[in-house]
Amino acid sequence: MEAHYQLSDAGFAAAFADLSLDPILFTHEAHLRLAWIHLRQADPAAVSNLLCTQIPRYASHVGAPGKFHRTVTVAAVYAVAHFMQNDEATTFPAFLAAHPRLKTHFRELLATHYSFDIFASEKARVDYLPPDVLPF
Repeated sequence: MEAHYQLSDAGFAAAFADLSLDPILFTHEAHLRLAWIHLRQADPAAVSNLLCTQIPRYASHVGAPGKFHRTVTVAAVYAVAHFMQNDEATTFPAFLAAHPRLKTHFRELLATHYSFDIFASEKARVDYLPPDVLPF
C-alpha cells in the first residue's frame, strides 16, 4: 500500500490543500485518491475546477510547476467519476481494487477518448481539451 494511506482521507485532502503534503506522497494513485475524495462531496465540474487550482499551486510550491497538465487533470476527474457512478466502495482502496485500470492502464483509458496523445500535447497541458472521440 502506498505511503499516502498513512493519512485519513480528510487529512490527505487538507495536507494537499495547505501545501504541507510531502511531495513523495503525491503519486498517480494519490492524484486519483484526491479526485475520489472530492467527488464524494461535489460534482465533476466543481472538482475539476478545484483541482485545476490546487494542483498547479502545489506543483509550484514543490518546485515542479511544469508537471501540471490541465487536460489530464480534468480527464482523470471525469474518469474517476464515471467509475464511481455504480460503485458502492466506501474506501478508496476498495474503489481502486474494483477499478484497477485507473491505476494500471490510465493512459490507455484516456486514449479511448482522444484521437491524439494528450500527454504529448503542449496545448492539452495548458488548456482543457474535451474528448474528440468518446465523451466522458
